Amino acid sequence: MELRHLKYFLAVADELNFTKAAEKLFISQPPLSRQIKELENEIGAELFDRSNKKVQLTEAGKFFKKEISAQLKQLESIVIKTRKISENISGEYRIGYISSTFSDTITKLVQFLMQQYPYLNIKLYEVSTTKQIMALEQNKLDLAVVRAPLISTKIDSKLWFKDTYALVYNNKKISIETVDDLGILKNEVFVFFNKDYAPVYYNSLIEICAQYGFTPNVVHESNNINSIIQLVKNGLGVSIVPSSLKKSHVYPELSYLDLGANFSTDVLLASPKNESSQITKSAISFLLSEHHLENTNSSIN
Repeated sequence: MELRHLKYFLAVADELNFTKAAEKLFISQPPLSRQIKELENEIGAELFDRSNKKVQLTEAGKFFKKEISAQLKQLESIVIKTRKISENISGEYRIGYISSTFSDTITKLVQFLMQQYPYLNIKLYEVSTTKQIMALEQNKLDLAVVRAPLISTKIDSKLWFKDTYALVYNNKKISIETVDDLGILKNEVFVFFNKDYAPVYYNSLIEICAQYGFTPNVVHESNNINSIIQLVKNGLGVSIVPSSLKKSHVYPELSYLDLGANFSTDVLLASPKNESSQITKSAISFLLSEHHLENTNSSIN
């Protein structure tokens, strides 16, 4: 049994049509049919039911597809990791991060890594926590900045910092003095992260509003914190955002009101489990020290 047999099988299993599968594989249909027949003969089981001019997976075929798909993903992960070991510190390094982390720190991280590893090719991906976790499990990311919770046996994580929340609003349109006044926002338009994109984060914001006695009127949703800030800045609603964003999104029209420590969110630094990359260790050490330095400077000021 060769690797090409498995790839041919998965193509037909996905398309359930030999002609379409052959086009997808850039081969003609007769050789494809022969390869599938060879695979079935070697296994000793029919994988496809070809009756009534339809192609369907048999029960054996369904089981084989499920198992082979998982094995090929694992093989891809092994190949990626092998290539990475071979490239050592002159290859590609992939960093994922959520939009609600401050971009200037990510920029500083890239500058630091370029100084330490001048031949490194760094790629940045701004994606949701859920997608980053999937990418980490498949070794498609080397380092990720995500929000808790993170539940995976394939990932190592370390707390970067605890973030509280703040109300952000256009101070030309709304006047609010203390958190006790938050109830007056029950009729205001709210701008939140999309529920499907960041469900845990979205639910946390709903819980915060419930704590102050109302359900937010969520009219506008976005998958990017910068878009949320811009909508609020232009008076199209109010929002609740991580407090750490105050220093990177400063506009005269915007005011922030800290909501206290009752609600918080953990920002984590994550990497594939048992990853021994010196680059990752350096990156995590830099980010931890950078945040410590920022907190020290904030205390002095």
